[in-house]
Amino acid sequence: MKTALAAQQQALLSALFAWPADDAIKNIAACAESTCARGLKAYQANGHAVAERALLAAYPVLAQLVGPESLSALARAFWHAQPPVRGDVAQWGAGLADFVQASEQLADEPYLADVTRVEWALHQSASAADLALDVASFALLTEQDASRLQLRLVPGCAVVQSPWPVASIITAHLQGSPSFQEVGRRLRSGVGECAMVWRQGLRLRIAACSPSEAAFVQAVLAGASLAAALERAPGLEFNLWLPAAVQSALVAGVVPLTASDMT
Repeated sequence: MKTALAAQQQALLSALFAWPADDAIKNIAACAESTCARGLKAYQANGHAVAERALLAAYPVLAQLVGPESLSALARAFWHAQPPVRGDVAQWGAGLADFVQASEQLADEPYLADVTRVEWALHQSASAADLALDVASFALLTEQDASRLQLRLVPGCAVVQSPWPVASIITAHLQGSPSFQEVGRRLRSGVGECAMVWRQGLRLRIAACSPSEAAFVQAVLAGASLAAALERAPGLEFNLWLPAAVQSALVAGVVPLTASDMT
């Protein structure tokens, strides 16, 4: 009985995740009962539908760029290449950018992989923890050396550096600015952008930032002190940047580094 059950379970997994489709059909055919085969086909079709809905939710701009048919094919292929390992399908899709980058079929649109990376950062930021603004902590900036301080960025903050105008591509589709004509011009001109992603309350934010700002934020995200982060971004005018970053909820406060943090 256990052997038969194990075989059925393996058949179900193979039907759900085997790829290409011919292999899945062979696995389904290997199931002895025709009713079982029909059931496995239904499970597979449902899995494909779940995959497509999950990618559409996480990657709306990618879906617009490739079109419904290509997104459906991409979802099926990715579902079988990297099956979900968690019960929450909304958290499935982290590896799609590398999958897109390696795809021969999408090689003619090389910017798609970085667009996908930014969209995943937005998707992750949407479910990041809240962090209240600690206004009093900014007094530390006048009381302690910058080498002993660290900025607190809001959870879900991320930076994606790209040789393509990825921030413009995404905001053009989601916010209507810049125009698609301007995005096309930037693509043809080889304009690269650093995309900053974070959450301001319930609002997801994305903006193109300067290389200096990107380097600074990446250093802070990596755990660098304020002084070390500023050294990596010599072009950043910190006194002008900080008030805007606080107002836009990118920066939530300042914390002193402990002795162990500085070793």
